[in-house]
Amino acid sequence: MRQLSEIDRDAILLAQDPQFPRWLAQVTATGGCAHPIHLKGSTTTRDAGTGEILHHYDTRNEPGERLLVRCRNRRATVCAPCSRLHAGDTFHLVRAGLLGGKNVPTQVREHPRLFVTLTAPSFGAVHRTTTDSERCRPRRNAGCCEHGRPRGCAAIHDATDPLAGQPLCPGCYDYPAHILWHAYAGRLWKAFTDNLYNHLAARTGHTRTGLRRTVRISYAKVAEYQKRAAVHVHAVVRLDGATGPSDPPPAWVSAEDLSAAVRTASAAVHLHAPYARGLGEHELRWGSELDVRPVRAFGRHEGLADDAIAAYVAKYVTKGAADTAIGLDHPITSPDDIASARLSAHVRALIRTCWRLGGLPELEPLRLRAWAHTLGYRGHILTKSRIYSTTYTALRAERAQYQGADTGADVANVLDAVTEKDWRYVGSGHTPGAALIAAGVAEDLSHSREVAREERLSESLELNQSNNGGRNAAN
Repeated sequence: MRQLSEIDRDAILLAQDPQFPRWLAQVTATGGCAHPIHLKGSTTTRDAGTGEILHHYDTRNEPGERLLVRCRNRRATVCAPCSRLHAGDTFHLVRAGLLGGKNVPTQVREHPRLFVTLTAPSFGAVHRTTTDSERCRPRRNAGCCEHGRPRGCAAIHDATDPLAGQPLCPGCYDYPAHILWHAYAGRLWKAFTDNLYNHLAARTGHTRTGLRRTVRISYAKVAEYQKRAAVHVHAVVRLDGATGPSDPPPAWVSAEDLSAAVRTASAAVHLHAPYARGLGEHELRWGSELDVRPVRAFGRHEGLADDAIAAYVAKYVTKGAADTAIGLDHPITSPDDIASARLSAHVRALIRTCWRLGGLPELEPLRLRAWAHTLGYRGHILTKSRIYSTTYTALRAERAQYQGADTGADVANVLDAVTEKDWRYVGSGHTPGAALIAAGVAEDLSHSREVAREERLSESLELNQSNNGGRNAAN
């Protein structure tokens, strides 16, 4: 007879607990969150005039006297259920800025909109992913570098090749420049958006002040790590009138003007990293590879589709380190963490460089050691301008209001209600058996969503066929 594992025994004990149904309901409410937050406390809603208690909730009657709430981690490698929810919120956030909705007028779909990709410059030659039997770097008679390594590569690398993104010669690769570029990526973006107004004004024959009185540039951007472990930026850039999305831009500025301004504004960005002993000076700029495409509206054929862009951005927001070139989802506390982590030689060298530069007094304000696990990049994965669209907070509040609509109906009818909250953090995560059950709940919910999606698609196809049949009969 097979002996039960520790996980199985823990799951059985949990299932035999009298409060298991309530615990399972909590886990289901979190979507099967892999690392839920444990809270203890209460919420009381009173009538401000009479003091009458309208609603009271306390965790004293809950399993373990605690309430489980989502961890809300965006990384699929950390918590797949929460990352899926975050991806959905990101999709609606980006989509609202492109098509309208969520308090954004639908007229924004007629505003000039671009999908822009800005890249990092080269810090040294790396092996490239190739297609159609194209060779990596087929240089004839290129010879060897000063470290004795070939300057070219005649191999063919597919996306799964571990050599893709690795330097041809680590000794020639400028690791400090790579780290400093990441540390200043946020300032590079700020310089680009500032330049954008200047270059758009020059192209349209206006002063910067005059232009800013008549147009406003909004954006949502997401950062993605390339195979070479360098960040590049995907951004939706939208041109509004002076008051924002409800105001159309003037007729004398077009998407072509905005596209041309993006190209010249990005090329004009030049920043200088502070001088540090042993490093010399580093000039920071965007890479020469720039992609600017118009966004398609309604039935037009040119450019990229609105929904496709929103889905594309949402996909990258939920990427964890294991899905990218980094390999770490958590901060590094000592050099020992670098040695023990499962990393490529290239990423390990980048993290070690980041740790070493973080110890230089001149670079202390950059806090490079605190951000060594992200290779010095300190920005959020997704950022947006204030009026681009809605916010994550607003989307979560809307979802919470929808989910609590039934339970809070009586309280909602009282205009003068006061809510008192007293909550504290008491832990996080699951026991091994609880984690197994939560994973099963997450899988069941995912399957249910897929079934519902297929049913909606089937109903849509049947409706289209029925409509086409009716039209054919009428003809």
